[in-house]
Amino acid sequence: MFELVFIGMLVGILSGFFGIGGGTILVPLLLLAGFETKTAIGISIVQMVFSSVYGSYLNNKKGSLDISMVLIIGLGGFIGAFFSGYIAAFVPSKILEIIFFSFVLFALSRMFFKTKQHKNQKNISKTILFPIGIIIGLFSMLIGVGGSIMLVPVLVGFLHVELKKATSAGLFFVMFSSVSGLISHTINGHIDFNSGIIIGVSSLFGVYGGIHLKHIASNELSRKLLMSFYFTVICYLGYRIF
Repeated sequence: MFELVFIGMLVGILSGFFGIGGGTILVPLLLLAGFETKTAIGISIVQMVFSSVYGSYLNNKKGSLDISMVLIIGLGGFIGAFFSGYIAAFVPSKILEIIFFSFVLFALSRMFFKTKQHKNQKNISKTILFPIGIIIGLFSMLIGVGGSIMLVPVLVGFLHVELKKATSAGLFFVMFSSVSGLISHTINGHIDFNSGIIIGVSSLFGVYGGIHLKHIASNELSRKLLMSFYFTVICYLGYRIF
């Protein structure tokens, strides 16, 4: 019980601070604690529902959330995430771990390339935004991550959205994908609601602190901390898989 509460607090802080769903740290921690891969992914999705809903509420209060911009991507994410549980049911746990490992490698490699920020935000057709949401929602919920690590570069690099608004939008997207993913994985029996709710409720306290830290920390400090975290996860997963 104490360990689950501690894990929830830690994941909540990172979720709010980095604008991520929390699965990138929660899944490896649960694997380390002895949970089966698909169960760890399911618990991660439960936690994401709590942190993304609460985090989006706080971001909206601070005025950093542009709901109209990300709503269509979020709806696409909802549809894509709904199929994740059905696909995960037929994929071996080891394959899911390898996919997760590849995802973290991608996330770390992206940190070495600075995403160019632009002054003026673009307007792009909804017919492009919707399928982007579907693809990110499906892939992210398949391995129990929020998907914002993939969405934020799209918003900043292609739509020219300001970085802090993009991270807020990323957490809002996670709200759509995680709720849909929760439904899908529940139907397929991958959810441990007892552990998930304990971690999810605990994460709310962490999210509150993480979002406040995000607004006072420099982007360079956030980048260095996130790179260190990704490297640690890669080392652990590499040892576990190979």
